[in-house]
Amino acid sequence: MRYILTCLSLVFVMCLNAQEVTKEGKVYTVKNEKIFLEGKDVTETLSVEEKAIIFKEASVVAENAKAAAAAKLEAAKVKEAELKAKADAEASEKAAAQLEKAEAKALKEKEKAAKKLEKEKKASEKAQKKAEKAQKKAEKALKKEEKLLANLDKAEEKLDKAQKKYNKLKRKGKLSPVDENKWIDKLEKLTDKVEKAKQKI
Repeated sequence: MRYILTCLSLVFVMCLNAQEVTKEGKVYTVKNEKIFLEGKDVTETLSVEEKAIIFKEASVVAENAKAAAAAKLEAAKVKEAELKAKADAEASEKAAAQLEKAEAKALKEKEKAAKKLEKEKKASEKAQKKAEKAQKKAEKALKKEEKLLANLDKAEEKLDKAQKKYNKLKRKGKLSPVDENKWIDKLEKLTDKVEKAKQKI
């Protein structure tokens, strides 16, 4: 835009300024339909043919100046178009770079989210396995405890039966001193079994 304004100003100034024409070694200045020689108006002193020749040459000089100005104006327009195209290309490249940067950032965030999700999934699976292991351990402990209780009940039942039979036989007087010692040993062993079963629980 700056070049166009400069060229337009130049054309305007050239049109307003006087045109200089050289004829027979003398430099005439044509301005506003008047001919000057060394700053003095000589329009009336010249013949019609001389005036016509000087005006014609002045118009040629003016046309040449206008053509030169128009060429400069056109060159300025071309230069401005090139600058605009260059600026557009730079803006386009900048936008493409920003888009590429944004895409890379989005991809990085997506990968980060995927890694986080994978990590959470692994942690969840680990926690689930841990819970399953704890449950199996609890079930095993419960079965063991049930077995120990069953063993205790069985031992107490055997002791109770043996105690009742011993008492019955003793009451009826059917035990010899050897048999009584055997029964006492048997009852002691069964009592020890009950105590051991209680300790295990």
